Amino acid sequence: MRHPYPIREIARQSGLSTATVDRVLNQRGNVTESTIREVREAIKDLDRQQSQVRLGGRTFMVDIVMQTPERFSTAVRDALEAELPSLHPALVRSRFHFRETCPPAELTAILDGIARRGSQGVILKAPDEPEITAAVGRLVAAGIPVVTLVTDLPHSARLAYVGIDNRAAGATAAYLLGQWLGQRPGHVLTTISRGSFRGEEEREMGFRSAMRLADPRRSLVEVTDSDGLDATQHDLVLAALQRDADIVAVYSAGGGNQATLDAFDALGRECAVFVAHDLDHDNTRLLRERRLSAVLHHDLRQDMRRACQIVLRAQRALPDDGPSLPSAIQVVTPFNMPPGAPAPAPAD
Repeated sequence: MRHPYPIREIARQSGLSTATVDRVLNQRGNVTESTIREVREAIKDLDRQQSQVRLGGRTFMVDIVMQTPERFSTAVRDALEAELPSLHPALVRSRFHFRETCPPAELTAILDGIARRGSQGVILKAPDEPEITAAVGRLVAAGIPVVTLVTDLPHSARLAYVGIDNRAAGATAAYLLGQWLGQRPGHVLTTISRGSFRGEEEREMGFRSAMRLADPRRSLVEVTDSDGLDATQHDLVLAALQRDADIVAVYSAGGGNQATLDAFDALGRECAVFVAHDLDHDNTRLLRERRLSAVLHHDLRQDMRRACQIVLRAQRALPDDGPSLPSAIQVVTPFNMPPGAPAPAPAD
């Protein structure tokens, strides 16, 4: 593991002791494979955050804890690290704790470990489970502010929520889908990764309520508990399509959209309208290929900047500027991609 960093810097980034890092770097043995991976990831994080590492002055270490598919955690990591220089003169470094699937006990252990080790703040995307709410309370009791991202834990001691108004987003999806379907008959498939994620549940509730008002005769078919993972999503959607020959459209409040489309393709079925969330790598490509009708997008870089600013205000490194408003919801088609997204391919 070639690197230019002091052992204490790698230890701080990884959350491990300097003795443990020393054993890994010098191959002294008595370490697990998972510990070796943590040290390697810490060095990669330091490589990406070199501009922050080189600066002097007080450094604020923020932990990012997320249960989410890799495609979204990668987007969050990229957005945050792109925004770190904009937070100057405050110096913010980040540690990442990402899991695609994770029982509440494991996520709780991660949060409790941060409480013991110390941190200037936690940015959290997690299911709304009692154990996790309790762990957030322990973090706050230890003096560590917690900001929830994308999906909220409203009954916890978290300091603030950063993200869109998820009910409004679901209602927006229902409006778009209703306009495009018009009088065409057929049922709508709604997909969420897991019901315990309050943000996705609120999107689905907003969608269902608006669809009921707009067209009470149209049936909604729900698929859930895939964790947004492609293999599970494909099998669940395929089974739903086989049970219901009248599904003609999709609202994806979670993810796994390539897998959903693959299930339609496997049965030779048409998806007339498909509304999804977030311009991650998969959705950007699918939108460009006209496989998605629209993506409900919010500026993730702005969200990460706001989340860090809330943490810095809690640490009295920035002045308070009042309550945080929900992020703006953008309806993105192949023709109004935000700057930095790939341009749509020309139409035939």
